[in-house]
Amino acid sequence: MAVLTANKGSAPSRTLEGILCIEAGMLLFVGQDGLMKFMLGDYPVWILIFARAVVTLLVLVPAILLLGKPHRLLTPLWPWHLLRAALFAVGFSLFYAAFPFMGLAEVSTIFFSAPLITATLAAVFLKESIGLHRLAALLIGFAGVVIAMNPTGEGFTWFALFPMICAATYACSVIIARHIGEQETTLTMGLYTIAFAGLLILPIGWGLNQVVDLGAEYRHLRWAWPEASLSSLGWLGLLGSVGMVAYLLLSRAYQVASASLIAPFDYSYLPFATVMAYLVWDEVPKWSTLLGMALIIASGLYVGFREVRSARRKVEPPPTAESAFAPGNPLPPMSLAPDIED
Repeated sequence: MAVLTANKGSAPSRTLEGILCIEAGMLLFVGQDGLMKFMLGDYPVWILIFARAVVTLLVLVPAILLLGKPHRLLTPLWPWHLLRAALFAVGFSLFYAAFPFMGLAEVSTIFFSAPLITATLAAVFLKESIGLHRLAALLIGFAGVVIAMNPTGEGFTWFALFPMICAATYACSVIIARHIGEQETTLTMGLYTIAFAGLLILPIGWGLNQVVDLGAEYRHLRWAWPEASLSSLGWLGLLGSVGMVAYLLLSRAYQVASASLIAPFDYSYLPFATVMAYLVWDEVPKWSTLLGMALIIASGLYVGFREVRSARRKVEPPPTAESAFAPGNPLPPMSLAPDIED
């Protein structure tokens, strides 16, 4: 599957294909995170992230060799990829570390502040235009994040900071991706990010266990390798495969359809995760989580609507990499188009 650019002039049928691919990808990302939550009882988070990286290597390396240029296995931009991978490893180890202490819907809702943080950082460091409309939408979205975290409520736990930190590190990695995105394809960028993250996560996990005495409630952060068996290898392989297929589906979605049209469908992750958490773990989100989720989704959809209007009024070169926000997904979002005032 070649992953190069989004097609700005997609026919309606290809747009439908893109929407179906992104929805299927989001369902699989929810399934991946559900597997993560389920497996954390038996496997430390470090091993799970490492296993996912191994599966990605087994898939993407042959794919890049088969497809050839412009994809490449060796790149002079590897220091930037290494920095992105470090942010990815630290951020998502915190994201998954919060799973035993918070509901899946709560963790995911807070993480989806990442697009809001990205837009803010892009305006500050990349001098991207936001405009009053997007600024208002971003403020509403950040209000939704605060409501979802509910820091003054009785049920607040400091673990809620973990997905927030993850969102911040992810947003920083996106800014790096925008800096180098025109020089790399998505397959190369995804390979380096996931591979480096898989290597970095092991010393991070080992180092934490050397300096912190983790109690029984933090067993999912312990440094312990499970006994090798066909069953354990099967579960780890399934985890990596689900995430890898989701990655390829999102890649296909942004290859065949306009990013500005289908990017808002990223937010379908949140209701999917909420429904799965209720059906599997009987988790019922708090009212603050649901309200915050609604504000974040509304903010994201409005920004997406502005993107569509902006795309219709200007001609810009096709992006070299897709845009997607999903936990555990290393894809770099594109820069915002300049806001069009009414």
